[in-house]
Amino acid sequence: MIFDPADESEYVGPPVDAEMIRRAEDVLQVRLPKSYVDLVSVQNGGVLRNRCFPTEFPTSWAPDHVCLDVIWGVGGAWGVDVVSPRLIAEWSYPEIGIVLGITPSAGHDTMMLDYAECGPLGEPSVSYVDEDRVPRRIANSFSEFLHGLVSCRTYGDDAD
Repeated sequence: MIFDPADESEYVGPPVDAEMIRRAEDVLQVRLPKSYVDLVSVQNGGVLRNRCFPTEFPTSWAPDHVCLDVIWGVGGAWGVDVVSPRLIAEWSYPEIGIVLGITPSAGHDTMMLDYAECGPLGEPSVSYVDEDRVPRRIANSFSEFLHGLVSCRTYGDDAD
């Protein structure tokens, strides 16, 4: 289970259907990865159970990992199609793709589906964007990212 089973937060969006996915892709002008569509079809966003992802580089968050608290779904008040374009403009994130959700820093850093190399119809990687706004690849795909999430207790954090 990717999401926290006790999550009843505002970040869980309405049930997803094919039309919602199509509308989100139209707004974002990309094809969403199948693994992302599969995830939001089960639960449309929410608080993650395991929130930390290992990195091979230091970040403003930690010397060896990053943290993502929430993955946004599609549609609704917290859908990637609603929030991501606004945050890219507001926080001056690079225009490489889609902001995935909320980090503990609440905007100073983020994680994004990165379409820079694959183009809008390809399979995006996942990049971490720190305060310097330079995208750094942390996973080759969204699926790899999901499978690489671990409990933050692994790092002695109490984030989960």
